[in-house]
Amino acid sequence: MRKALLLAMIGLASLAPSACADGDEITLALDWFPNSNHAGVFEAVKRGYFEDEGIKVKVYTPSDPATILQTVGAGRDDFGISYQPDLLQARSEGLPVVSIAAIVQHPLNSIMALESSGITRPGQLKGKKVGYPGIPSNMGMLETMLLNDQLTLADVELVDVGFGLVPALLGGIVDAIVGGYWTHESILMKLQGHPVNVMRMELWGVPDFYELLLVTNEKTLRDNKELVQRFVRAFNKGFEAAMQDPQGSITTLLAANPEVVQEALEREGVELLKPLWMAEAPKFGWQDRQRWASFTAWMSARGLVRSDLLVESAFTNEFVQ
Repeated sequence: MRKALLLAMIGLASLAPSACADGDEITLALDWFPNSNHAGVFEAVKRGYFEDEGIKVKVYTPSDPATILQTVGAGRDDFGISYQPDLLQARSEGLPVVSIAAIVQHPLNSIMALESSGITRPGQLKGKKVGYPGIPSNMGMLETMLLNDQLTLADVELVDVGFGLVPALLGGIVDAIVGGYWTHESILMKLQGHPVNVMRMELWGVPDFYELLLVTNEKTLRDNKELVQRFVRAFNKGFEAAMQDPQGSITTLLAANPEVVQEALEREGVELLKPLWMAEAPKFGWQDRQRWASFTAWMSARGLVRSDLLVESAFTNEFVQ
């Protein structure tokens, strides 16, 4: 059923109007409600970087952010923010989506347990309940982290808590969670008086991967390459500005989204994100082929993507060079 839906949307992509048809009035779909991960986006809007490139951009959060790769793949959204595991799964199922810039250079997803539990490593989860959001790649990541510390999935009790990760952990429903960001949920719980221990994925056997990506579709890349270049130039300048003044970027984020932004949470979160926006990359947005290849191979080995998936088609550095 899901594959049929995706393939149907691929057909719609050929019917989607050109992004240039209405004077470069384009959409950018956010992966979640506005937060510190998006600080550079709102800096670019405030500073007029998109306008400088002749682009009028609508930044919004879809009612169901899980559909972003489908709407971008079908051309109903011009650009979107998504995740490397999701993009690879979408391409494996035939969606023509491509990453054109890496926003966060390393994983934010993690295992978390309350500090009071004394759990500091995956091996201590034996016999414990672990909450997860029902996403297959999260199960694969948990399994890898457990194996890296001499356990298997059979050693824990998995509990699908949807996206209620924090309530499940704080309410004692589970002993640990996987799927929360150590730059967000961990701070949220600390601010509520419940500090947590964080187990980062790339430190426990999961191949390093890009948490957040800027994505578009193959048709836009083929037919509107010059527009993509202008958009990425403005987008990247926004994040470069946020890196120069991370707290100022949260002030901008708060002014643009006062009803959803939790100021204390995002001011702390942006300081954790700042070194991850570029990390060791030569410039903001850069993506390493070997990292894409190793993570794709990891997903393939777990049956999450096709074994013949072409890594080179999933991303491009053309617009950040």
